[in-house]
Amino acid sequence: MSEFPAPPPPPQPGLQSGDGPSGPRAGFGQRFGAALIDGILLGIVGFVLRQAIGQTGGGLIGVGLGLAYFAYLEGSTSGQTLGKKWIGIRVIDFNTGGPIGVGRAVIRYFGRWVSAIACLLGYFWMLWDKERQTWHDKFATDVVVPVSSYPVASWPN
Repeated sequence: MSEFPAPPPPPQPGLQSGDGPSGPRAGFGQRFGAALIDGILLGIVGFVLRQAIGQTGGGLIGVGLGLAYFAYLEGSTSGQTLGKKWIGIRVIDFNTGGPIGVGRAVIRYFGRWVSAIACLLGYFWMLWDKERQTWHDKFATDVVVPVSSYPVASWPN
């Protein structure tokens, strides 16, 4: 028996700073870019609705369309919104690597609101989380990954 502790295991090939222990993860910049694209698209639609039918009605319909947009696209087999597709990232189930489904995509959607409440702390959480998950990722038990490591068979389903 040796007096010295065993050396740490060598780093796994291909892992980058944006990776979690269980595999490659999308970086903060990629996720921010995708969110910005989706936000601009939904913001334009919401603006047009509010101008056409008023603040209250347009705002409520806009929230409903946002919910439908994220639930359908992130819950699909591709796990990609338009922003995620353009940036090259997708949402997958943390445990199986498959799609999260519409129900968990809805949880993820409302989890975004919780992530934003405390000065966006839930979004920044991924910067120090070992699996690079935000709060809404944790609520829905998912991870956001690069398409280069987890290819999409078809979009959106």
